[in-house]
Amino acid sequence: MRSLTHLKRALVAALACAVPAFAAAEDDPALLEKAQQIHDAAITVDTHVDIPTFFASPRFDMAEINVSPAQVDLPRMEEGGLDAAFFIVYVGQDKRTPEGYAKAMSTATAKFAAIHRLVSGDQKDRVGLALTADDVRSLHADGKSAALIGIENGFIIGTQIDLLDVYYDLGARYFGLVHNGHNDIADSAQPRLNLGDKPAEHEGLSDFGEQVVRRCNRLGMMIDVSHASKQATLDAIRLSRAPVIASHSSARALYDHPRNMTGEEMLALADKGGVIQIVAFDTYLIPVSEEKKAAFGELRKKFPFRTLDEIFGASPETKRAYAREIRSIQTKFPRASVSDMVDHIDYAVELVGIDHVGISSDFQGGGGIEGWNDAGDTLNVTIELVRRGYSEDDIKKIWGGNLLRVMAEVDARKGRAGRITSFFR
Repeated sequence: MRSLTHLKRALVAALACAVPAFAAAEDDPALLEKAQQIHDAAITVDTHVDIPTFFASPRFDMAEINVSPAQVDLPRMEEGGLDAAFFIVYVGQDKRTPEGYAKAMSTATAKFAAIHRLVSGDQKDRVGLALTADDVRSLHADGKSAALIGIENGFIIGTQIDLLDVYYDLGARYFGLVHNGHNDIADSAQPRLNLGDKPAEHEGLSDFGEQVVRRCNRLGMMIDVSHASKQATLDAIRLSRAPVIASHSSARALYDHPRNMTGEEMLALADKGGVIQIVAFDTYLIPVSEEKKAAFGELRKKFPFRTLDEIFGASPETKRAYAREIRSIQTKFPRASVSDMVDHIDYAVELVGIDHVGISSDFQGGGGIEGWNDAGDTLNVTIELVRRGYSEDDIKKIWGGNLLRVMAEVDARKGRAGRITSFFR
């Protein structure tokens, strides 16, 4: 399944552990040159970048480098060679009431509008909206960045399945079934006790969730199982007539976190032709000490932000102070590195094959690791992949080829699932 044997990769990885990827590359010009050539030749796709509702406005101007904790803007995408990003229409789970549904739909609409603002505004000569895999390739050929749209948390459709069609028409090309907390579609990997969640509400997908999977298939929208419970994930994969993705997850075998996928889930995903996008999220890659958890608990008391809008809408001084506190914690307590993330990639490739693994950052939603802390650091991931012995073809697949293949296949299969019996209910 890999270009090198498992033993050879293990030896290369062991040697790499001695020096961080970005430091070692400076001492090995040949490796750096090879990595840069491969990086330039690949189409690099990040499947998860969170945004505030005022994204691509004067408050978050994508044309300039934004104040930390912002991690993605056009200058850093171009500097780091990050060619395409799924910007995320995310809404946190809340009470399933008419008011809760209305608020979720309103927030979702604002985020769709923000992404369209990016691709139709002053920066349209630098970035375009991609609705298909071919769009991504065309934009890349024209020297432009590609903006794609993903949905995180099916709460934004409430119980109205026809909203899937609306969101698809607005450009959404993957649909995350659930986030933290159960919704009407599926059980979450992380139930919310404060919302009254039981360990399982639907025992996987609900009946409505099954309809959602079928409608996504008919529309040609990828189904995303990140954040879903194990049973909901297996249900969605089994029911779907097209490949399924996990847009930002890692391997539970390497770190037992409920957000990570088990081997059973990963194998089922691959058997359906799907892809797991390994995520650069510190607390999904390596264990977190109680002391580190306590430090972040104190940080949340000092900066009681509840939403991404509150974080990115704070004054520049407050954002700098917040970023300093985070850096202080990260200095005191080790966090995951590019090497740790590639350990998860290695495991996934060994288990399910090179055609079923990709990469995501979860930037601006908690993602960021040593060596890949913002879009400008993207080359460091390729450097580590080269160091581990992955070939150019391997790296092109991992960095975007696999995801674009799935995207094209889901699009090609649209309409084949047939109409849903409850379409007009």
